[in-house]
Amino acid sequence: MSAHLGTALDLAARGVPVLPLRAGKLPFGNCDDCRGNACGGRPNMKAPGPCHCPRACHAWAAATTDHAVLTGGPWAPVWEQTQAVAYHPGGIGLTVVDLDHADAVAWARQALPATRTVPTTRGEHWIYQGAMRSVNGVRDGVDIKSTMSYARWLGPGTGTMTALPDPVRALVVKEPSTVRPAPQTITVPARAGSGECPHRTPTYLNRGITMAEQRITEASNAVHATVYRTFLAVLSAHGRCGCLTNTHIERLFTAAQTRGETARHCTDAWTNALTRLGL
Repeated sequence: MSAHLGTALDLAARGVPVLPLRAGKLPFGNCDDCRGNACGGRPNMKAPGPCHCPRACHAWAAATTDHAVLTGGPWAPVWEQTQAVAYHPGGIGLTVVDLDHADAVAWARQALPATRTVPTTRGEHWIYQGAMRSVNGVRDGVDIKSTMSYARWLGPGTGTMTALPDPVRALVVKEPSTVRPAPQTITVPARAGSGECPHRTPTYLNRGITMAEQRITEASNAVHATVYRTFLAVLSAHGRCGCLTNTHIERLFTAAQTRGETARHCTDAWTNALTRLGL
């Protein structure tokens, strides 16, 4: 057994979702269709790609505690090539403040509450108890890694972990602009179907859209995968008749965007769901 696999299994046994990283600190795909980015997913595989796999198989969305997944399937042969083990901080309710150089570390010591720290090649990871949105480049040399992100496992660190403080949360909040922005337009794909609607009342459809919105907005992790699967479920129920309107689709896109998805991600997920169903 490789040392990296041993580390991954030890972390997984403690409930930490993990994944192997190849050269360049990039993930491996963990299904046959997505090995070597064969599915056409995003080149660096830092987010789930447009594959049609039954489960998420890219980057943070693939992080797992499942012994069988870690030791079998497409990941079985890659551990000898693995350069590092990564984990999904948001999946266990943690936030990593990634400080990439000495100046960033000096800033953190002045601006942030002390917490558990882990030395990195060029700086430090400061780890807080609590999850939040992940954003890179919140200031020079500072990235936030929590939900929908992964961080390298570099050891347990030292110091006492403290609760996620407001100064860290504030790092991802943009300063209000004095210029009123133009309204953002959501591009909605054409409706999928135009057949006779079998639903005798709009209540069934409205209830389904409301439940879909709730499923997206309440997703605590794997948001990309949740959005795609929710779109797929809605289209499975309503995609072959003419009952879905642009208003319904806009509601779904808006819910996804409140969880950090871009308009492009929404359109890609919707198009992929249409293709999966042959619509």
